[in-house]
Amino acid sequence: MIIDFHTHCFPDKLAPRALEVLCQTAWYSEHFPCTNGTVAGTAACIAAAGIDRAVVCNIATNAHQQFNVNSFAISIAERHGTLIPLGSLHPNGENKRAELERLRAAGIRGIKIHPDYVHFDIDCPDFDEVFSLCAEMGIFVITHAGLDPVSPNHIHATPRKIANVLHRHPGLKMVAAHMGGLCCADDVLESLVGQDIYFDTSLSSIRSDEHDILLRILHEHRPDRLLFGTDTPWSFSREELKFVYGAGLSPDLTEQILWRNATQLLGL
Repeated sequence: MIIDFHTHCFPDKLAPRALEVLCQTAWYSEHFPCTNGTVAGTAACIAAAGIDRAVVCNIATNAHQQFNVNSFAISIAERHGTLIPLGSLHPNGENKRAELERLRAAGIRGIKIHPDYVHFDIDCPDFDEVFSLCAEMGIFVITHAGLDPVSPNHIHATPRKIANVLHRHPGLKMVAAHMGGLCCADDVLESLVGQDIYFDTSLSSIRSDEHDILLRILHEHRPDRLLFGTDTPWSFSREELKFVYGAGLSPDLTEQILWRNATQLLGL
């Protein structure tokens, strides 16, 4: 069993334009995206890599998108067994509690946020209502962590800022994508390793300059708080799997990363 905890797709009509816009800032590789951005394309991509199920990280990049983004997530939950959608909340979105209740009624157990796209630091007060509601309702939050090309001059979710959130919201279940912080591996070791926070492994295969530190994070962080992820369509699934399989981990920890921790968090 392999569960990819970090993928993206879009409604069929929006997918071509969404990928076009995102590719304008994506500096990960000239070869991406590796799917057409649709639900079917994403499902086919993970299946070709031998991945059984994948979490779809939907993002409300402005307050007006929140309802429609969550409706798209619910539509995936209703019609697709392989893909596991997450909803999203925007700091300025209306009816946050009602939206979380709507998601939970559809069997959706988590949301995705992207501080760089909404232009709020993750530890600023604007996010407090989102985190408080999620902690109260038992809904986990996955956040982009570290550098993002859409905001090259300011990192809105540094490891230290994420640590501030954990301190203020001790009951919150949070996943920090990209091993706790893209291009911030040293700070992850200092500020987040060992704390009660999940990391996903997405984009690790492209971080050759941080490779040794990423291995330290895998070996030193809590084994029950590590999740396999790819960030499809912005990485190749097989390369991300090679990173995990080549990390020198025990078979038990490898299984925890590839599926067991995910099943517990997702309630599968």
